Amino acid sequence: MKKNNIIGWLKESNRWKHLVGGFVLGLFLTFISPLTAAGCLEFKDVQWGGRWDWWDFTLTCIGGIIGGAINMIIIYLLFLR
Repeated sequence: MKKNNIIGWLKESNRWKHLVGGFVLGLFLTFISPLTAAGCLEFKDVQWGGRWDWWDFTLTCIGGIIGGAINMIIIYLLFLR
């Protein structure tokens, strides 16, 4: 996949916002927070007449996993080393 295709795909349906939002939640809170937020966002979309978008849900969770991993690394380096 080319770089322009990936960027275009991320801009579709504000997917980049899901990735960044999940990252921020994972970085400052826990792994479970992005999962909850992703579910709430998609539920809101369904309630407003849209459809459940598994890509948005997945990207929010992936961002949360990355942010949570960085959070754990920072905590380890600061306090447990």
